[in-house]
Amino acid sequence: MATTASATRATLSLSSLSLSLSLHSTPRLSFLSTAKLTRLPKLTLSTVLVRASESDKPNGIVFDDFNNPDEDAAVFDPPTPPEDYTPPPSFDELPMETEDEIAAAYEELYGPAYAGVSVLGNDVYVMDSKAKKTSAFGKTKKEKVKDGFEERVVQVRRVTKVVKGGKQLKFRAIVVVGDKKGQVGVGVAKAKEVIAAVQKSAVDARRNIVTVPMTKYLTFPHRSDGDFGAAKVMLRPAAPGTGVIAGGAVRIVLEMAGVENALGKQLGSNNALNNARATVVAVQKMKQWREVSRERGIPMEELWK
Repeated sequence: MATTASATRATLSLSSLSLSLSLHSTPRLSFLSTAKLTRLPKLTLSTVLVRASESDKPNGIVFDDFNNPDEDAAVFDPPTPPEDYTPPPSFDELPMETEDEIAAAYEELYGPAYAGVSVLGNDVYVMDSKAKKTSAFGKTKKEKVKDGFEERVVQVRRVTKVVKGGKQLKFRAIVVVGDKKGQVGVGVAKAKEVIAAVQKSAVDARRNIVTVPMTKYLTFPHRSDGDFGAAKVMLRPAAPGTGVIAGGAVRIVLEMAGVENALGKQLGSNNALNNARATVVAVQKMKQWREVSRERGIPMEELWK
């Protein structure tokens, strides 16, 4: 009876040992049976956990020196600053912005405020002008977009197109738009009605805006010639107080661009559209003094010698 009791106690102790190992060790040791545990050497729990964690790694590789940099790795070597280099001031050392500067920065990013306040002088009613308005008869009126450009109609002509059933009558309009600050554009379009032709040509002119180089006396920096088709245009600068001495489409283009002192002459053709476009070509050939000095690499004073 004593032998049977001792055997029963040994079996219970082995089963409790296997249960404790299965609870405190990794799942890889849970499949071990009681018979195998009797033949295993004496192992502590820490040794079992370390060996189990090493068996999880691929091919038994242990990344002991993972945090150590490789000898062949590229080393960051920043360039040395020049001798006269002064580091910029930190953000905390800069002066505080005023309310007007903050409002101007927000207006450059998001446009004028809806409250009717503009720091940069923009039009705060641009969105209202784009809205459709209904007249008394139920028709939708299209308001002009207030973008700072003025429109001048140069010419309106009736044109016909011969088709199979006869002739189609349309109107062709030539419009010049400009802000009188150096921006000008020429557009042409056709429509069955005069108003529609003018509106379409104004849109076409806004798509072809060019910049007119001018001096502080609101004249050209130098003489320039331009041609478009059979039309030729000559533009020359003038002294202050001369005014715009030109005629036809050339005068309209220069006035809409903001030129106040200039001489213009149409040569070769009286076509209004070709003369207006020849004026734009002549304007695009002009260069400012600072552009020439930058290209030649000499100061502006040398150009006057």
